[in-house]
Amino acid sequence: MNKVREVEVVVVGAGQAGLSSAYHLRRAGLEPDRDFVVLDHSPAPGGAWQFRWPSLTYGKVHGMHALPGMELTGADPARASSEVIGEYFARYERTFALRVRRPVDVRAVREGPGGRLLVESSDGTWATRALISATGTWDRPFWPRYRGQETFRGRQLHTAQYPGPEAFAGQRVVVVGGGASGTQHLLEIAPYAAATTWVTRRPPVFREGPFDEEAGRAAVALVEERVRQGLPPRSVVSVTGLPLNDAIRRGLADGVLDRQPMFDRITPDGVEWEDGRKVVADVILWATGFRPAVDHLTPLRLREPGGGIRVEGTRAVADPRVHLVGYGPSASTVGANRAGRAAVRDIGRLLAREEPAVA
Repeated sequence: MNKVREVEVVVVGAGQAGLSSAYHLRRAGLEPDRDFVVLDHSPAPGGAWQFRWPSLTYGKVHGMHALPGMELTGADPARASSEVIGEYFARYERTFALRVRRPVDVRAVREGPGGRLLVESSDGTWATRALISATGTWDRPFWPRYRGQETFRGRQLHTAQYPGPEAFAGQRVVVVGGGASGTQHLLEIAPYAAATTWVTRRPPVFREGPFDEEAGRAAVALVEERVRQGLPPRSVVSVTGLPLNDAIRRGLADGVLDRQPMFDRITPDGVEWEDGRKVVADVILWATGFRPAVDHLTPLRLREPGGGIRVEGTRAVADPRVHLVGYGPSASTVGANRAGRAAVRDIGRLLAREEPAVA
């Protein structure tokens, strides 16, 4: 465990971004366990999908793009997405013999001797010439702070802990957040709950019509510009708006998606606005999104004054040995595939330039 092992590349995370990167490393001629390793802290294949709530069936998943080299076909839309995608990822790992090591917690990445990075983990320390950080966001749920939050006598939970709609039967539920998760939670919970209230910081934007390739490129470009400036990335959904599908239309028509502005304080019995309006609640469900899980990179001091890591393509501007895949503009499944390929291409050039001198 104390021995430092040397490899060319360490991939941290085995979700869509990590598996895509590992696939392209193999295609570039690098061998798992000899030239690169994939370290994943999850207990099983499936990335963050394995932790999704049971009522999120595969048919409700928006924009799940196949991993490179192997399509996902014949999936039952009524099955839980955690099962469908978990089995697909497991089959993918076996097919391409990616030899993912799990569960392995990566604790820190530091500067090491000879221009290498030291990746400290529960599986020991790896000395690597390049790092692909594909850790996503699921491990960093964002909990906003509001006055009186600690006084609330009911239950508070985040999307990351969402158990499914049956758990809210007969309860008065406040759902906070204007993204896809917030609207999905509301539409599921409403038939079971005694009452639901939807609050968001900004009025939600609903998108009519098809989301074509040109619109997708424009949305990704907006997210990309933020990471180029070293600002914390926003999700692609935050700049595209919510698709106005049949379920959303029904929710708007029957009043479930009757959005209220953000409350000003939390009371022991619910939430309250400055104008005196109150809503009594048993549960506050925070569908407030996630932040990039990049704390393991802290010793490298990559963060910019704006709070994010400045990235060009997938490469950290402050350290060209570090690539962030699935970060910012590549956080979507199709974006992660493309970013994995781009990162491996860039790393190939880095390794070719830095061949160790013959003694």
